[in-house]
Amino acid sequence: MNEEALFVIAEAEESMQNALKHLERELHKIRAGKANPQMLESVKVDYYGVITPIDQVSNINTPDPRQIIVQPWDKTMLPILEKAILAANLGFNPQNNGEILRIQVPALTEERRRDLVKIAKNEAENAKVAVRNIRRGANDSAKKLEKEGVPEDEVKLLEKEIQGLTDRFVEKIDTLIEAKEQEIMTV
Repeated sequence: MNEEALFVIAEAEESMQNALKHLERELHKIRAGKANPQMLESVKVDYYGVITPIDQVSNINTPDPRQIIVQPWDKTMLPILEKAILAANLGFNPQNNGEILRIQVPALTEERRRDLVKIAKNEAENAKVAVRNIRRGANDSAKKLEKEGVPEDEVKLLEKEIQGLTDRFVEKIDTLIEAKEQEIMTV
């Protein structure tokens, strides 16, 4: 294959990899009933006039599957962190003991678990659509190469390579969503 064809494949693979990474980030946000420090990823606090992610002003850990501990590096930040967590509307009610914030993660109902699986599957479908759109763009680039004088058999080989890449990424998405569904439905 010539350089342009290799460039088309590399560009498509990089874009598909980005779509997969985006899906992984979205799936991390969906809580599976177990406490996870990433549940607080979206919380931002006013740290001396600068809006800062909560994990940059405190230590966040999970001593057990039902609890998150937020330990600020500066004790005067406790009330600010507490308000920020409440304002993030995550369904958490932090308890402030003067040293740390203790967050009890409520158990999920069966109905809520099914809803979360639907949300996760929707995210996976969005990722598949993104991968297919990337495939379409790469195939369009391949057709342009043919118009520019690249032999037809080389373009067919390129399209076959693009389809193989698409199939691999769709398979990775399916594997990710199966694992997430298993994680959500496990009590």
